[in-house]
Amino acid sequence: RFAVSIGYWKDPYIQYFVRQAKERKAPEINRGKSGCYYARVHGVSYLIKAFLKKTDCNCQIVNLGAGMDTLFWRLKDENLLPRKYFEVDFPMIVARKIHNIKSKPPLSKPIMESHSGDSLLIDSHSLDSSRYSIVGADLRFSSDLEEKLKKHNLDIHLPTLLVAECVLVYMTPQQSASLLKWAASTFPVAMFINYEQVNMTDRFGQIMIENLQRRQCNLAGVEVCRSLDSQKERLLLNGWETARAIDMMKVYSFLPQADVKRIEGLEFLDEKELFEQLMQHYCICWASKDSSHL
Repeated sequence: RFAVSIGYWKDPYIQYFVRQAKERKAPEINRGKSGCYYARVHGVSYLIKAFLKKTDCNCQIVNLGAGMDTLFWRLKDENLLPRKYFEVDFPMIVARKIHNIKSKPPLSKPIMESHSGDSLLIDSHSLDSSRYSIVGADLRFSSDLEEKLKKHNLDIHLPTLLVAECVLVYMTPQQSASLLKWAASTFPVAMFINYEQVNMTDRFGQIMIENLQRRQCNLAGVEVCRSLDSQKERLLLNGWETARAIDMMKVYSFLPQADVKRIEGLEFLDEKELFEQLMQHYCICWASKDSSHL
């Protein structure tokens, strides 16, 4: 929300989900985080749009652990909605999001506009329209997840894009492996995008883990975040045919340089080295399986 408010990228919907932070963090932390978010938003969005274009939007997106994400509304504004867009998170998070959607017309109107057919289903823990669904489920139990998604008209024969941003790292390696295996074995044509930590065994990674532990935040799956290779390996071992992984410094170097110059002028960054270290400890991985040679 802070990064959007000072112009790193445009997101007219985030204000309806996240309150503006009261205190400002130290500039090098702010600038580092904002730059990291900027690269993440653009990197993930680049892959999503590539998938949508490849399939002519005749596909579905399943956003795992979506939280207060605003992607559905941003895609609708760009006329890039897939056939159906699903979000999954814990029932408590889903209830909060549904409350926000119901009480804010700029959020509910686009859902109504894209809806056709029978009446829209909405209760405290799920929302189902013809193009957008939110499902309350625990990602550690894939059979329960599949059942709930199918109830909301998941079509396993459609090309499917699954997105997980800083989600798998909170599950044990066995739990995330079973989720990845489920996805790879359920959809004949699919892509999986994972954004999370990497290079976590070095000193900087250890400090990140300790800082999170002090805030009672346990990264149960951090052992898979050893390296870019361990990230790719996890995808390949769980049924995906191809896998790629790059760190966020690399992503940052691929972004349109004129825009990178613009955002670098938004906040003064003294600690360039700290920023680069932070970026080298996050990555985007993507995997695919493709029986119809898309």
